[in-house]
Amino acid sequence: MSSDALGEAEGGVALSASGGGPAPSSDISERPARPARDPKPNWLKVRAPGGAEYRRLKQTLRKLDLHTVCEEARCPNVGECWAAGTATVMILGDTCTRGCRFCAVKTGNPRGAVDPREPEHVARALAELDLSYAVLTMVDRDDLLDGGAEHVAQTVRSLKRRRPQMLIETLVGDFRGQRDAIATVVGAAPDVFAHNLEVTRALTPAIRDGRCSYDRSLDVLRMAKQEAPERLTKSSLMVGLGETDDEILESMADLRAASVDIVTLGQYLRPTPKHAPVVRYVTPEQFARYEQEGRRMGFQFVASGPLVRSSYHAAEAFVATRARPADAAAPGSHHRPVVQPSSASLGAEGVEGAASSRSHQASVQLIPAAGLVRR
Repeated sequence: MSSDALGEAEGGVALSASGGGPAPSSDISERPARPARDPKPNWLKVRAPGGAEYRRLKQTLRKLDLHTVCEEARCPNVGECWAAGTATVMILGDTCTRGCRFCAVKTGNPRGAVDPREPEHVARALAELDLSYAVLTMVDRDDLLDGGAEHVAQTVRSLKRRRPQMLIETLVGDFRGQRDAIATVVGAAPDVFAHNLEVTRALTPAIRDGRCSYDRSLDVLRMAKQEAPERLTKSSLMVGLGETDDEILESMADLRAASVDIVTLGQYLRPTPKHAPVVRYVTPEQFARYEQEGRRMGFQFVASGPLVRSSYHAAEAFVATRARPADAAAPGSHHRPVVQPSSASLGAEGVEGAASSRSHQASVQLIPAAGLVRR
């Protein structure tokens, strides 16, 4: 799966929790030595989503039997993103064939079960919504020969037929590094090809599933850009798992060397006590420094802040200005002028819970289980 929301805090979403938090490290190269046990800081608090538009969209989603990652993850930005015309859905089921230590999504072997109706169902449902940007994400499907690439491509093509003006991002797994699978997804012409590096090189063996690879993830992004140089590529990193700031900057440089255009960075929060602990809470000021370094490295856009998630509407607004400049400026459009976000302001309200990278997909199911077929 893919890192869209970063770790649901223990005990669920506590919207009124008090702040405090551990003191940040002042040495950029110092590695935090133990889990952070202090109360979560003030910048990790957020108001509950609400409002007429949020309620209307939620009711419409239920009517269409369409569940979003935004809700399943209890993402802190759900109200803001929905109001901006953006939603993230998961395809290919709710069972991942991998088990990463940051992720709360169910792990197992789907044994090749795929719903052949899903691409058209998802496209039909999304086409009925007042959305300008859709993120299609997926569980890892090592049980399928192509890792689910053709299924993703079919969904993109179906959606483009029904809503050609809608911008589409595919947030996908690594497809075991198969270039043909990557080319299949890219060939469907999503506006953004995204794959998340997740964590730094040093943390990859301990945090990601053993079948994941830091270098393979970089290769996936590199191959996607080679297949379609004009296509925007995007990746995301979690912080707070025990990495140093220098290691974060190294990973950002690795992504830029792979020709990645957009990078997002956000705070990891632990889904359950069984998952990897939070070692530190990174301050908004440090997120701002990541953003500054990212701009200096040459990324076209950097979204960096405690509440930032891989599918973050500020990055998507940037994509809109690139892919649909006329539409973005049109009166009444959901697209808003892009202002490079201040990391401090992004984290000003904070959050007590947001599902982990992939745990954003925790129990999403677009088609009832009875509709699954085996092949």
